[in-house]
Amino acid sequence: MPCLFAILAVAFPRIAIILLWLFTNFFTGIYRGILIPILGFLFLPLTLIVYTYFQRTSPGVLGLEQLIFLFIAVILDLGLVGGGLRGRRNR
Repeated sequence: MPCLFAILAVAFPRIAIILLWLFTNFFTGIYRGILIPILGFLFLPLTLIVYTYFQRTSPGVLGLEQLIFLFIAVILDLGLVGGGLRGRRNR
């Protein structure tokens, strides 16, 4: 089941965020306000999931491996946005 959710999170990160928010306490205690999660949901959803996971498992300063995974999540998020823009431009 966790592997299925990981595939869902990469394929449809916004749906994964909604499911995590509705059915778990995954985001509880990580963010002080609601602004950062909302901006993450709108602009960098996969990065929001990865960062929250790292803060949930080992709070504090991120290590090199965690920063590499976070960088990959940002690249994937920007690639998903860029791919959509390129597809609309070619039409």
